[in-house]
Amino acid sequence: MTLSTSSNFAKPDDAFRAIVEAHRGLSDTQSADLDAALVLVLANHIGDLDVLNEAIVLAKRRMLDDSQQQQQQQQ
Repeated sequence: MTLSTSSNFAKPDDAFRAIVEAHRGLSDTQSADLDAALVLVLANHIGDLDVLNEAIVLAKRRMLDDSQQQQQQQQ
């Protein structure tokens, strides 16, 4: 199995909204805990270490790219 990076949702906005709504009313700590729990549940659902590792690399790359863009904008 390879990592799918295209949307697999019939209604991607609804999926995004569900995630945002799940965080509504939570403290920053509770929100971080929810994110961690959701990651573990979905990682288990994937059940493929190669796909999980590919997703980790992609997520870290995107996070670092975003951070670099923010630093450049501040200069």
